[in-house]
Amino acid sequence: MSGNLEITKCIKDIEARSLAAGGFAEKPNGSWRPDSTAWAILAMEAAGIRADLIDGGKAALAVSQFHDGRVCLPEAPNVIWPTSLAILAWQEDRQYVEAQNRAVDLLLNISGNHWNMDPKAPVEHDTSIPGWPWVIGMHSFLEPTAMSLLALERVRQDSHQRFQEGIRMLMNRRLPHGGWNYGNTRVYGSDLLPHIDTTGIALTALAGHTSEESVKNSLQYLRAEAENCRTPLSLGWALFGLGAWGIFPGESEMWIEQTLIRQETLGSYGTSLLSLLALAFFRGGDFRK
Repeated sequence: MSGNLEITKCIKDIEARSLAAGGFAEKPNGSWRPDSTAWAILAMEAAGIRADLIDGGKAALAVSQFHDGRVCLPEAPNVIWPTSLAILAWQEDRQYVEAQNRAVDLLLNISGNHWNMDPKAPVEHDTSIPGWPWVIGMHSFLEPTAMSLLALERVRQDSHQRFQEGIRMLMNRRLPHGGWNYGNTRVYGSDLLPHIDTTGIALTALAGHTSEESVKNSLQYLRAEAENCRTPLSLGWALFGLGAWGIFPGESEMWIEQTLIRQETLGSYGTSLLSLLALAFFRGGDFRK
């Protein structure tokens, strides 16, 4: 593992959130969460440590999985967005091929609610393009769609119709001046503003599936914002969004370190956020590595 002291501490903090029954909590002394578990698995695999905790985490995800393939938040069976994270966490582990296949089948057979565009509606994005929702029965949003695309790409389902619809949905939700937010473009005739994290997630998912020219202004926005961004969610995804297009600023490791140091005044970050930063550090901004 790297000699960077802040990253070493980051990994130890993630380890400390592990649970005796397998998996990870989001906070110290917290309860099990599938998203925290999946992110911790990815971070530890990238760091090359604690195979025992990795195996326990994968097993905990499998135990929590519903028969139809979904992986949900505890006691919230319609909150399906952790399913894509479980697919990523199980990747290349033969023991969990069946569990992963069930999760993939779920993603390929569900979508967010969609309907024909209404010219009188306050929102102006194309509501007819199916993506993926946070919760079954809701409209498609950007982040669960982008994460579903990353999971499906990892298992070589990028030629599937649902994958192509997801790419089209992300491109339709792109803001005219560059970037993305949670998934709207204009509301009541006004352009909405981009967010750093969702722009990074979208650019990560789109890399290799659209032209650089079509996202040029989004890359410019993200590169400029990353300079002064020192919050874990936004910086982590900014680095992945840039890295997906071959841009990994030379200062990236220093930015990660500065962001981790801010815990001294802001308090400890959640396991998912620590893992995101560790993953960006060890993979050099390449989410697909």
